[in-house]
Amino acid sequence: MYNIYAAGKGSCTGKEDLGSLPGTAFEMEMSGQSYSIYNAVYAVAHGLHAMYSSRARQKTRGNGEKWNFLKVQPWQLRLFLKNLHFNNSAGEEIVFNENGNLAAAYDIINLITFPNRSFQKVQVGGVEPQSSQKEGLTINATTIGWNPKFKQTPPAATCVESCHPGYRKLIKEGKQVCCYDCVECSEGSISTMIDSNQCERCPEKQYPNEKHHQCIPKIIIYLSYKEVLGEVLTGFAVSFAVITVVVMGTFIFHQNTPIVKANNWDITCTLLVSLLLCFLCSFLFLGCPGTVTCLLRQAVFGVVFSIAVSCVLAKTITVVLAFMATKPGNRMRLWVGKRLSVSVIVFCSLIQTSICAVWLTISPPFPDLDMHSQVDEILVQCNEGSEIMFYVVLGYMWLLALISFTVAFFARKLPDTFNEAKLITFSMLVFCSVWVSFVPTYLSTKGKSMVAVEVFSILASSGGLLGCIFLPKCYIIILRPELNTREQLVRKKTDVISRAA
Repeated sequence: MYNIYAAGKGSCTGKEDLGSLPGTAFEMEMSGQSYSIYNAVYAVAHGLHAMYSSRARQKTRGNGEKWNFLKVQPWQLRLFLKNLHFNNSAGEEIVFNENGNLAAAYDIINLITFPNRSFQKVQVGGVEPQSSQKEGLTINATTIGWNPKFKQTPPAATCVESCHPGYRKLIKEGKQVCCYDCVECSEGSISTMIDSNQCERCPEKQYPNEKHHQCIPKIIIYLSYKEVLGEVLTGFAVSFAVITVVVMGTFIFHQNTPIVKANNWDITCTLLVSLLLCFLCSFLFLGCPGTVTCLLRQAVFGVVFSIAVSCVLAKTITVVLAFMATKPGNRMRLWVGKRLSVSVIVFCSLIQTSICAVWLTISPPFPDLDMHSQVDEILVQCNEGSEIMFYVVLGYMWLLALISFTVAFFARKLPDTFNEAKLITFSMLVFCSVWVSFVPTYLSTKGKSMVAVEVFSILASSGGLLGCIFLPKCYIIILRPELNTREQLVRKKTDVISRAA
């Protein structure tokens, strides 16, 4: 009740007018509470009227005593309120059901207040329990007036099941905002709350779990020594390196034998050392890529392989010139010697070295993280910097191999006393086959598989050169020493000269 004393007007005089009171203190219009009290009074009146009607006075209790006005109990009056039906003075129908509950409609009112403390009631919906429609609750969202200071999203009723974490709401076109579908978060995003309006993307180094409600750190992947593939490649590299050292020791121990002398000792040593370095350079591709390993791996690989192929080319050219020099009166004998082989090796190797130097100067390789190729993995790899320079290095190496193969192929029918053209031809065929198949395989793989393909190509091509060129010689030196004699060499030499003549 409005406090007059609080307003400073003193005690009541009896002449006060309720209409003069502000609406915020005393509402003059019929309120919902007042209307309910009004209907309750009329309902009790109708119930008492029914109780004391002519029919009610004839009813007696079990002991024969008639109803007494002064002795009416509430529970007795409740019997007459069941199924009560009448119209109030406003013309509205008032109905009580069989349980004595009022089956009335309810209005949903939006109370809009103004700065001068006045207010306005706006009906925004209602509830019709007796409605034949499936939905008794109706709300007109467009008539609701929200306070301008209210910055949050207005609360909304839902006509569907809430969307669980991992899903987001998708509002149906042409429907109310409370009617929506639940759509699973897309790849790379999650939602952690119920009824999320949108999904949030995980950081680059994390990925969503299976239910798309949590981000999990990605696994760092590279070609490690500890995994099976890394152990296999490491085992092959070490084995080939040991075999190369054994072959080198065998040639050094038997360097005074005819078969070793006939194969140009300087070229043979250079080729064996370069093959050993080829096997060892494969370790630059294993393990976690770093700044130094990324900078050196392709450059060292290109230069070392160019030296090896240059040695094979010099060996083939020397053998061809040596055979031609055996013919009487041929001036090719002036070209046979160490200067020619050294010149071929140095010249061919310097070209590849210059290409690698330009590559490292203008666009050197560097470590890189690939976070998008795999959903749950971070691929640690070396970015080649300039892919054009990478393929220029490979192309030059293929050119040397193709020239060596061509020269050896045309000289394959030369006698075995002066050369081993057939073995060189076969070794270069293996070498070219490996690197021709390398390109499509390399381009179709990613991450550590790409590195494994390159390491395998290095080991296979180097192993082909080692096995095809040197193992037959080692077989004769160790297991067939009777063929490694001066008499055997002179006999074959005589046969060659006679055929050439």
